[in-house]
Amino acid sequence: MSTAPAAKTRKTAAKSSATAAATVDAKAGRSSRAKSKNVAVAPTAATEAERELTIAEEIDALTDPSFMTSLARGLAVIRAFSDSRRSLTIAQISQKTGIPRAAVRRCLHTLKQLGYADSDVNNFSLRPKILTLGYSYLSSTPLTVSAQPYLNNISRTLGESCSLAVLDDNEVLYVARSATSRVMSVALNTGSRLPAYCTSLGRAMLAHLPDDQLKAYFDKVKLRALTEKTVVSQKRLRDILAGVRENGYAVIDEELEVGLRSIAVPVRGASGNVLAALNVGAQAARVSRQQMEEEILPVLLRGAQELSVLLP
Repeated sequence: MSTAPAAKTRKTAAKSSATAAATVDAKAGRSSRAKSKNVAVAPTAATEAERELTIAEEIDALTDPSFMTSLARGLAVIRAFSDSRRSLTIAQISQKTGIPRAAVRRCLHTLKQLGYADSDVNNFSLRPKILTLGYSYLSSTPLTVSAQPYLNNISRTLGESCSLAVLDDNEVLYVARSATSRVMSVALNTGSRLPAYCTSLGRAMLAHLPDDQLKAYFDKVKLRALTEKTVVSQKRLRDILAGVRENGYAVIDEELEVGLRSIAVPVRGASGNVLAALNVGAQAARVSRQQMEEEILPVLLRGAQELSVLLP
């Protein structure tokens, strides 16, 4: 019996397998190279879309029978709007959130019918009525109203903008603010959110989290460089947070935005736990780090002590 056909068949199969493997390796290489281009770069529309896409995937992955996917998607659509993007198309919202266009269209239609959104041809924007959603929380939070006079006093004393924030969903949430001038390219107001890892407010609070909560934070958050000075190494950040905890304050030098320097201190409640943070931001070219520590820090520490009596 001849073995030549069988040998030829095995040779052909081996060649096909090698070709297929090479094709897979080539695709993997291209994929790997494409992914490597996104390491440690300033956020772009694409990286922002990736951040929101993760949220959309988490929504779809939940198996809780009581969880309302439609409500979660509607809230994600609302959060897609920002100070820099007040008018968006359905396609832009879909790209930013990862939610299918058909679902985005239904969310916007519902918001428009209820008076929370408006449209102009293909562009959608939020209406002032949307503020009522956040007002319910702010008006029921004594800290927001009670803290304002203290922030105004600090702002007048130093001639700089002063803010109070809490840690919410791995981000810094501004609950009160007294602004003297606009030192950032993005306007900050009550209700604004920023990353915690690269802000003085965020670090002042992260530094006092229990070990398990800090680990959970780093497991979930994506560390991205917003400027050339942004620290994106988890090890370095942990070392910095240890210093913040020891020194009692946090300083940020142009990590959030070029030209911005800020200093923050924790605000403790009656139990001694850190519940909020107080900060002052200024132009780096005008206020040095030494001035921050020698002139601004004492005022902030006094303010934090006064504010602590307002917290439970």
